[in-house]
Amino acid sequence: MLDWVSEVMQARTAQLTERIQRLWGGYGEVVRVRLEGGLAPTVVVKRIAPPLEADSIGDARKRRSYAIEERFYRDYAPRCDPHCRVAHMFGSKHDDGGWWFVLEDLDAAGFSERRSPATPCGLEACLAWLAAFHARFLGDPCEGLWPEGTYWHLATRLDELAIEAARAHALDRALAGARFQTLLHGDAKEANFCFARDERTVAAVDFQYTGRGCGMKDVAYLLHGHPDRHLETYFEYLRAAVAGDTGELEREWRALFPIAQQDFQRFLAGWRG
Repeated sequence: MLDWVSEVMQARTAQLTERIQRLWGGYGEVVRVRLEGGLAPTVVVKRIAPPLEADSIGDARKRRSYAIEERFYRDYAPRCDPHCRVAHMFGSKHDDGGWWFVLEDLDAAGFSERRSPATPCGLEACLAWLAAFHARFLGDPCEGLWPEGTYWHLATRLDELAIEAARAHALDRALAGARFQTLLHGDAKEANFCFARDERTVAAVDFQYTGRGCGMKDVAYLLHGHPDRHLETYFEYLRAAVAGDTGELEREWRALFPIAQQDFQRFLAGWRG
């Protein structure tokens, strides 16, 4: 692995310095590698190695999620500006068991702080990031990603409906039928944001469940457990980020915000049940 990282980064040597985290469900790990020479002093390497024994349905979705994350970093991350900062991917490859991603070290780029839960200042920075991200990809067909973003939409949990089924489907139809669609982060919790020291700016990570949808799904997920007044902050940043009039967009998404909240509650009820 280290020889390949050296090659990708045009470095003389590469040394594993830190295991940052293990991936959910035993699917691999994220490590930091120090380089001598080359394109950067350090990189983060994400190694996806699915376990030999895994649930067939869940495993297929997990594998697809990492293939989609690679597609995001390759084709969509370069379109993100500093207002919706993400890591640069220097290289990726497949082997018999999974994937390797060589990613920019966001800690070294100035986003070394983690806040979960976020402070009010940090939460505002996350909302600003989402607004810029949603504005950047508003109306994009999001080809090659999940046709429906987020890991918790109804089609992924049909066997766990914990509320009346017709109501669950009505919530799902309302969100899927939104006129204004964009690219969703898909797992926009505070733990997936890396904060600058002053907490005024953030970068986001973990794009396994990115795909098309109503932006309120990301916002409802991020604001779960926070007062609804923070929704105003999101729309302030959205108006600043979207070129042109946002009246119809804002009216639709404001009406869909409580529906997105109910839809996420539906997921939580099924997951806990």
